[in-house]
Amino acid sequence: MALQSWGVWPAAVYSMARRAPKYRTGLPLKDRKNTATRRRLDLAMVRRDLAPSRTQAREFIAAGRVTVNGAPAMKASRLVADGEPVVVAGPPAKFVSRAGRKLEHALDTFDITVTNRLALDAGASTGGFTDCLIQRGASHVYAIDVGTNQLHERVRALPTVTSLENCDIRSVSIDTFRDDPAAAGGFDLVVGDLSFISTRGLLEHLSTLLAPGGDMVVLIKPQFEAGRQEVSRGRGVITDRDVWVAVLHAFIDEATRVSLEVVDLALSPITGGKGNVEFLGHLRRSDILESVNETPEAT
Repeated sequence: MALQSWGVWPAAVYSMARRAPKYRTGLPLKDRKNTATRRRLDLAMVRRDLAPSRTQAREFIAAGRVTVNGAPAMKASRLVADGEPVVVAGPPAKFVSRAGRKLEHALDTFDITVTNRLALDAGASTGGFTDCLIQRGASHVYAIDVGTNQLHERVRALPTVTSLENCDIRSVSIDTFRDDPAAAGGFDLVVGDLSFISTRGLLEHLSTLLAPGGDMVVLIKPQFEAGRQEVSRGRGVITDRDVWVAVLHAFIDEATRVSLEVVDLALSPITGGKGNVEFLGHLRRSDILESVNETPEAT
């Protein structure tokens, strides 16, 4: 529609400009003055020590365990004022991240003893695996991650935990721990929860960090093990059972190739962040396979 006069346009723009601020905050005008003291619910829960991490907070919210002002909270993104009461029903989280539940399940299923053992956690992130190991009695845990400031402060503060940040597990060797005599012969327990990289492709390297008789527990994530076509088909979520089976077979074959014995496999008790089914593998160094790989002497 043609403008009849220039006076129409400025009036319309001025009217829109006056209304625009409400779209910036999504709050009624009367509440905008309080935005400085409001923050996302998941962040508020972490600040109030109601959840060890924002990921865990979102899980509590999704499970219907969180109320704000006595009413169920359905979205982690809702804004909460500092004075608003937030309550989480049920027992507190056992570990600093949900990953701890996965490792706990593996240790129980595979009947692995942790007490007084020296451990290495590859891909520690928030520290769920490390937290679980310490709670199970590990003498010391080296938490290794390529990121920065990810390890939960409660875990980081433990005297039995050494955090190595900005550290790619592929660049780590026994020599990295030369100042610790206990690690000279390798680690009694190596665990790994790695993302955006194939765990299968790291088995050979991880085996060099494992002491003879030691145990390795790794999380097998099909979305990082399958081919690009399979991953793209599900938009990052693998639901095809045939792909799961193929991933596990490839994992076993690679373990055998690098002289690791796959003692057992188990289904993770919980899915990954996007709903991906994950598996847990228990491996040991195989002296028998190592001897078979050697060239026998002529008789």
